Amino acid sequence: MPAYRTRRALAAGLTLALALLSARSAAQQPAPPQPAAPQSAPASQPAPPPPLSTVDVRYFGAKGDGATDDTEAFRSAMAAVAAKGGVVSVPAGDYLIKTHLDVPANVTLEGVWRSPTAKTARKGTTLLAVEGAEKEAGPAFITLNANATLRGVTVFYPEQTPEKIKPYPWCVAAAGENASVIDCLLLNPYQGVDLASKPSGRHYVRNVYGQPLRRGISVDKCFDVGRIENVHFGPFWNWDEKTVQPWQLANGEAFVFARSDWQYVTNTFCYGYKVGYRFTKSADGAINGNLTGVGADATNVAVQVDATQGPALLITSGQFVSFTGDKPAHVVVGEAHEKVVQFQSCAFWGMAHQVARIQGTGTVTFANCNFVEWSNGAPAIDLSGGDLVVQGSVFQKPFPQAVLQNKAQSAVIVGNRLGGPLKIDNPAKADLQQGLNVEKKPAQ
Repeated sequence: MPAYRTRRALAAGLTLALALLSARSAAQQPAPPQPAAPQSAPASQPAPPPPLSTVDVRYFGAKGDGATDDTEAFRSAMAAVAAKGGVVSVPAGDYLIKTHLDVPANVTLEGVWRSPTAKTARKGTTLLAVEGAEKEAGPAFITLNANATLRGVTVFYPEQTPEKIKPYPWCVAAAGENASVIDCLLLNPYQGVDLASKPSGRHYVRNVYGQPLRRGISVDKCFDVGRIENVHFGPFWNWDEKTVQPWQLANGEAFVFARSDWQYVTNTFCYGYKVGYRFTKSADGAINGNLTGVGADATNVAVQVDATQGPALLITSGQFVSFTGDKPAHVVVGEAHEKVVQFQSCAFWGMAHQVARIQGTGTVTFANCNFVEWSNGAPAIDLSGGDLVVQGSVFQKPFPQAVLQNKAQSAVIVGNRLGGPLKIDNPAKADLQQGLNVEKKPAQ
């Protein structure tokens, strides 16, 4: 074999031997550390759904057909939003509620109306109330807890009849403060809105129409600024002259106020009640506050004042008409009255027997008022107790302006326009100050 082939073979063998040695050495070395495999993340739990803020009563089974009892559907819907507060939406329909409803705190029960309507028993959202016939006491048809609202519904009592007026418990009642009733028609309840049985501070009643038969709104235990605005009570259900009309004229009271601190009443009206506005006293006390733009028509007594607080009851721009029942009067102040009631820029008309009958030991003021009519021969104002101030007012009739009798203490009658000669009888010998009164002269 030539030498070059021998060297080539040796080189090849040496290369192969080195390769085998290197492979064996590598196989004997420990494996380099490998990076740890990433830990698999645990399976994630689905986030809880956000609490519902608005629900529809139909989702919970309400039918709104006027025959199916929808009570439990309403209760379930309200329970669904009760934890955080929310809105229960009630579409148009006739919803029969065989018992009663408690609206939880911070929940709104809302129908379709965005303003009050007059005669809509079977239009829009109508709740049919049937529980409690022949009983004034008992759970209200709708109870509003703290911060709860009733809005945009009509409430109708289908079993109430004109031929025989049946008592029922209150239609709506506050069971906590900040309760609101807005844009509702309470068509024919026996009793309308109860803001008296439990503390009702900061109540808010706005845009409410109806014909509550016995009582419209009652307020008591309001220790912090209640508000009642744009409320109209009149013959929206029935005004049969042989049944409903005489019953309501003999029994009805539209607005009743006992203890209320800083009560505001604005743009309210009632028609066909025995008493339009009554101010009385409960175990918790009486009222102070402002009534502006209020009215009462076709009453026996438009304004009855039994008690007020020391800061006074202020009635401004009122219009009062009394001509029904026995000896109607626009204003009657009872013998228990001890404080102050003031009428400013008010008008009194309708064939009342007298403008005002005043007793008690308090003070009654008429400023810039208009006395249109009262019975021929009777004094416009009968002061039988307390103190009277009449100034800047108009007595349109040529009849006696006042009589001061029994326990009358004093009267200031100055700067008035008289329809006839000044005539003030003072058998009580009260302290009488009068002057600057002008008599209307016959046209030349």
